[in-house]
Amino acid sequence: MTGVTLRVHEVQLYQRHVTLRLPFRFGAATVTQCPQAFVRVLADANGQRVQGASAELMVPKWFDKSPALTHEQNFEQLRESLRNAREALLATEDALSPHALSQEAGDAAMVVSVGRGLPRLAAQFGTALLDKAVADAALRAAGLPWVEGLRAGVLGDPWSPRLRLQRPTQVVLRHTVGLADRLTNEDPGTDPQDGLPATLEAAIRRHGLHHFKLKLSGQIEADVERLTRIAEVLQRLGGDYRVTLDGNETFTDATRLGRFWHALRTTPALADLLRRTLLLEQPLARAVALRESIASLGIGVPVILDESDDHAEALDEGLALGYHGISSKACKGIYRSLRNAHRIAQDPRLLLSGEDLTCQAGLAVQQDTLLAASLGVTHIERNGHHYVDGFGTAPDEEAQAFADAHPGLYDSTGGRPHLSVNQGQLDLTSLHVPGFASAAAPVWRSLQAIA
Repeated sequence: MTGVTLRVHEVQLYQRHVTLRLPFRFGAATVTQCPQAFVRVLADANGQRVQGASAELMVPKWFDKSPALTHEQNFEQLRESLRNAREALLATEDALSPHALSQEAGDAAMVVSVGRGLPRLAAQFGTALLDKAVADAALRAAGLPWVEGLRAGVLGDPWSPRLRLQRPTQVVLRHTVGLADRLTNEDPGTDPQDGLPATLEAAIRRHGLHHFKLKLSGQIEADVERLTRIAEVLQRLGGDYRVTLDGNETFTDATRLGRFWHALRTTPALADLLRRTLLLEQPLARAVALRESIASLGIGVPVILDESDDHAEALDEGLALGYHGISSKACKGIYRSLRNAHRIAQDPRLLLSGEDLTCQAGLAVQQDTLLAASLGVTHIERNGHHYVDGFGTAPDEEAQAFADAHPGLYDSTGGRPHLSVNQGQLDLTSLHVPGFASAAAPVWRSLQAIA
């Protein structure tokens, strides 16, 4: 099959307020509430009228970490990115493949957004969401699920035909331990009244977790002390556990990063945790990460990029400086993930990891999870299910529609549907449906339009 061509004639942008059940602290930011963005595109594809959809949380202090900006200013940056992407896509007159549309409209939107002062990571947010929605529409036009559609060349990108795509039925969930998270049931704090786990200990017991993502503050003594406490919990409850460490750009230079790693290696209580550490994610601030070599620091695990992935050449630039991989996140773009996966497949020493932007239940978590798992990622950070109560503020009608359409992925036994985590794994079987990973849709009338 050749690629589907589309002419997009309408792009609808929406948002929904999301309140977190637990404060999520990463780096220098603590998030308690933020909007989730939704996109719906209507298009003509190969002679038929189709629509596609996507969603992504508008997390503050990740796309732009400037302390001078408020959270609301961060949200408005992402709305601006969405508006610019919509304008560029609607200005494209020809019917093109999804990938060609991304190249033409996405590049034009990036020029506008960067020209208006948006950092590149924020600037590509709008294009990333529109790319997902256009891909969904094209796959529905072809009547094919994500993996089969990629294999058939529906998106028209140059990488899918050369990838050994997986058709995953499950993936291991890697549980995030944020900097404000309580670790044990004895730690002081108030449990939310939703019956969901409020501590690391409770989450392990509830979900059978064995993979974990540990946030770092960049403050060496504080990180060593907290990692030591986490290691005690994992040694007691985590079985044959594995962890990843996330710096979230909190180290100002390579020298400080080297001192941090030396402190970890010389702390006896952390020896077992370090043996079980799979990678270190984006420790250096993006302003220096692709300028300073980390090759001589003696870090004993692969170091990968995340926030520095704001341009197509980021992975290759990082490899030249001692990095060994990069993250897949749908908020950075599906074509970025496909391109990076193709590059990484050429060298078995490199790795593609699956990370999270607090993906919410429904479109966001389903599309992002299937994207990464289809590229061979076997464990993926999923934290939206922990920091938000299931479908959060979504209407019951929407939550139940997704739970009915994807019964293996959601559990409704406790009332409102929540992500179903069994023995630390997610069931992806129901995501292999025509379109991009979803047989349900948001209740559009419940959303607030982004003008």
